[in-house]
Amino acid sequence: MFTAFHWNRYRLSALSLIASALTLAACNAPPASTLPLAPETTSGYRTDLQTRHASKHMAAAANPLAADAGREMLRQGGSAIDAAIAMQAVLTLVEPQSSGIGGGAFIVLWDGKTVRTYDGRETAPAGATEKLFLQADGKPMPFTQAQIGGRSVGTPGVLRALELAHQKHGRLPWAQLFEPAIRLAEQGFPISPRLHQLIASDSSMQRSPDMMAYFRNTDGSPKAVGTPLKNPALAAAFKRIAKEGPDALYKGPIAQEIVAKVQGHANPGSLSLSDLNGYSAKERAPLCTDYKRWQVCGMPPPSSGGIAVAQILGTLQALETRDPRYALAPLTPVKSTQPAGLEPAPEAVHLISEAERLAYADRAQYVADSDFVPVPVKGLVDPTYLASRAALIGDRSMGTAKPGTPPGIQVAYAPDRSPLRISTSQVVAVDDLGGAVSMTTTVESAFGSHLMVQGFLLNNQMTDFSFIPEENGQKVANRVEPGKRPRSSMAPTLIFDRQSGEFLATLGSPGGSQIIEYVAKSTVGLLDWNLDPQTAINLPNFGSRNGPTELEQGQFSAQLIQALKEKGHSVSEIDMTSGTQAIVRVKDAQGKASLAGGADPRREGEALGD
Repeated sequence: MFTAFHWNRYRLSALSLIASALTLAACNAPPASTLPLAPETTSGYRTDLQTRHASKHMAAAANPLAADAGREMLRQGGSAIDAAIAMQAVLTLVEPQSSGIGGGAFIVLWDGKTVRTYDGRETAPAGATEKLFLQADGKPMPFTQAQIGGRSVGTPGVLRALELAHQKHGRLPWAQLFEPAIRLAEQGFPISPRLHQLIASDSSMQRSPDMMAYFRNTDGSPKAVGTPLKNPALAAAFKRIAKEGPDALYKGPIAQEIVAKVQGHANPGSLSLSDLNGYSAKERAPLCTDYKRWQVCGMPPPSSGGIAVAQILGTLQALETRDPRYALAPLTPVKSTQPAGLEPAPEAVHLISEAERLAYADRAQYVADSDFVPVPVKGLVDPTYLASRAALIGDRSMGTAKPGTPPGIQVAYAPDRSPLRISTSQVVAVDDLGGAVSMTTTVESAFGSHLMVQGFLLNNQMTDFSFIPEENGQKVANRVEPGKRPRSSMAPTLIFDRQSGEFLATLGSPGGSQIIEYVAKSTVGLLDWNLDPQTAINLPNFGSRNGPTELEQGQFSAQLIQALKEKGHSVSEIDMTSGTQAIVRVKDAQGKASLAGGADPRREGEALGD
């Protein structure tokens, strides 16, 4: 139920809304020569967030209505994946700009014995070619031209991945998991400030009659904050999915409508009934690596997030092993408006940013769908290789890193020079039996392709492929190929104690290509700086995507910025709208275990438990 408590959480000042909307207006088509701006502007920092505690179970999501749905399933004895399914269904309704059943997801799951990962990434239609995003003159299309319409739509995968995970780990009936979303879709929910500002600033919405009718008034103005928004079409779709399973989306009338929308658009795509009928989610071997006294587990390719986070942590460990002076310095208390009240030392920002430069350089060179491209995963996270990469880090910034030469390379590929892409959502949950899940889910850009079917939006995930298929006669690993899954930065993560094997934490974040920075920062905060989850999330965001050193706008002291510049960093203060959630298993002095959770103050999320 949407309460006065939730409504107060949603309040923002008018000036903050206007400023955020103006900032977002330039986000849809970043110049190829620059890194993209954040996909979604901040909802305004909330300084009242404190770590939540629970003894039995906990769920966290980017919207309190979704978190509440997850907790509802846990209260009924559901598993962590049951909670994730309920949260995804509600997010499809209340956070349509970020994720939904028309998109894809990666799931990392702990069943109490084994870590499992499920790949629900979209696939390229059979009719797609590597020249999909090239203009007649051979140059890549502007991003918005590629994004809006059927051209960018990949075969949705999230429902098949959730189905696969539920078959193995679900405890509640499938249909029961959609009850909260159906109820909200029929009764309506109030438009939040974050959703309102995204509606208001989306100039492409005018090209989508369905979106205009749903999100805007008859005069074209965006519906106001607090306006009850009902979605009977989505409620009907969820009822079919609840009864028939995911086949309701992949076959029959809904599938036919999806294909008609994609192929009948002025910017048509090739997605077909055969593509939908033939889609399958995949269980893949998790990528687990050691970091000091912990084990960190994430997604393998086609996600680059698991590899990159492992590389960053492994590089930091190699640095400290090489010279104890390179250990991450403790945090510094600061007087500022930022919620953590802490900032990393300049030396820590320097080391982490340099490690990230190296990881992003390798990402662009080597990582793609491993079903199509031989990705040297073991080589990329090999401790000896990471030690050699760490040796490149000194007291001054390297500026731009070059990819390394990890063991196991089989084919030479050209680097991917496409602009880094955007947008996602995140859910985490821990159930009564100690099972845990981290799921990152996405429709790619804000509002995806802007094609609406039965009350939900279709993804524009094809734009996560490289627009440029080859360079100087060498193919780009992440080029478009039929049936291929585009590379992602999503980094759902589970952390364990190496010695005991006990589950310690589940976390992840939205944020497009910046996800890797956000997850790395929060992981270091939890493990190296021994922070509670809310404080780790609250820490100001920073890092590098192998370009400038990025600092969250207005959240760092002048002294730190100057210290980085003296180390040779090119500093860029930008909006870094993470949406991290984390749940950590903690023990008191008597060894009794409980849960502590946090949600990102930059968005509207919440951690709820009992």
